[in-house]
Amino acid sequence: MQGFTTIDLIILVVYLAAVLFAGLHFSKKEMQGKEFFKGDGTIPWWVTSVSIFATLLSPISFLSLAGNSYAGTWIMWFAQLGMLVAIPITIKFFLPIYSKLDIDTAYHYLEIRFNSKGLRVLGAVMFIVYQIGRMSIIMYLPSMVLAQLTGINVNILIIVMGVIAIIYSYTGGLKSVLWTDFIQGSVLLVGVTFALFYLAGGIDGGFGAIFRSMGEGKFLAPNEPIFDINILKTSVFLLIVGAGFNTLSSYISSQDIVQRFTTTTDTKKLNKMMLTNGALSIFIATAFYMIGTGLHVFYQTQGNPLPPAAQQDQIFASYIAFELPVGITGLLLAAIYAAAQSTLSTGLNSVATSWTLDIQERLSKKELSFKTQTRIAQFVSLGVGIFAIAVSIILANGNIKSAYEWFNGFMGLVLGILGGTFILGAFTKVANAFGAYVAFIVASAAMIYIKYMVPAENVSIWSYSIISIAISLVVGVPASILYRKVKGDNEKPKANTTIYHS
Repeated sequence: MQGFTTIDLIILVVYLAAVLFAGLHFSKKEMQGKEFFKGDGTIPWWVTSVSIFATLLSPISFLSLAGNSYAGTWIMWFAQLGMLVAIPITIKFFLPIYSKLDIDTAYHYLEIRFNSKGLRVLGAVMFIVYQIGRMSIIMYLPSMVLAQLTGINVNILIIVMGVIAIIYSYTGGLKSVLWTDFIQGSVLLVGVTFALFYLAGGIDGGFGAIFRSMGEGKFLAPNEPIFDINILKTSVFLLIVGAGFNTLSSYISSQDIVQRFTTTTDTKKLNKMMLTNGALSIFIATAFYMIGTGLHVFYQTQGNPLPPAAQQDQIFASYIAFELPVGITGLLLAAIYAAAQSTLSTGLNSVATSWTLDIQERLSKKELSFKTQTRIAQFVSLGVGIFAIAVSIILANGNIKSAYEWFNGFMGLVLGILGGTFILGAFTKVANAFGAYVAFIVASAAMIYIKYMVPAENVSIWSYSIISIAISLVVGVPASILYRKVKGDNEKPKANTTIYHS
């Protein structure tokens, strides 16, 4: 058990310097306006695909997926199969709409579809608050883990992570973010794959022992049903469908993902992006779960001594620090940091884009020049980055974790509610702005009630998006019809804003 060595520290520092250099390299050309927000048209689809993968795979996933199968079973793995629900729906119905409309942001679609600046601003505000909270916890959690394993002060780790992401997000816009995401996503894929094979090589029986353990109850426990007649309770079926709609909501209504779709209007490239992202996501989740089961065999079945700080969500990071060869440890811990930085830089750029184009541009009395738009976005990314760093440091040094979890849990409902508004617009001709507002309010109230007043064992969190989307349709359609009858409104949606015009 060597732990984190000086060589590993050097590798970690060199890696971070390389990422910063790469980000600055891709920002050499001055980006303004559309180029800052959408890239300059030179970004290959496979780079964008890995960027989507890196954005969705937060360090929370990196640390918790292996921990889930180490301490329990593979039931949460089925949530990754939700991609098989989300990706076909996105490809079939939403990508053609976004491509034909050539939207600037996710919430630009709401303005075009419902002819409402207010809905565009509302969607953007909800996303920005959600994203700032997400960025703060994404800097905080992995920095806490790395601080315990490396001995580096947690505040330093948070500040370094934030500053590097701010620099290349500020200077290079989306192109810089996409290329650095690609590098970090690639490091993560290679590092995790190496860790899996190294772990299997250290187990008596290798992969065979891991598969035997899965067959002996580590895959699914007897009390984990494939299907429950109460579909709101956790089961394999609900995990696939519920996670599918969660992911669908991210794909269609979260600016950090939709922004990647705006880099091209070529639907063939967009489809390749989605399919590659889905394959990478399912592969990496499977690798993490294999690692978790392998760690269970390594430590529990075969009796190897547990490393320090070997709690459930830190078991993989602890294995990296105390079992992998010197140098590889530094690279793999850098991969955890990489997962955080990818999500952080994407968050900064998407918040800056949404604030500038969805809010500032809508509320401004005169049209903003490309130069002004870019300067506003840069200042927003700088300010939001500093604010997120400050919140992360407060979390790391204060005793308010439970309060923050409450906030993060509340904001986790946002995308399901937003997703419902997008589906209402795309899948119905009759829906209008009034119906969308009413559906938004009712869905928000219902989900807050379910989240905080209904026992968790009665309504699984995996059903939240399904409920949100159902309420949006059940409430939004009748409200729109009623409004149209009262007002005598026969206005039809603009071309290509629904699946019926696509």
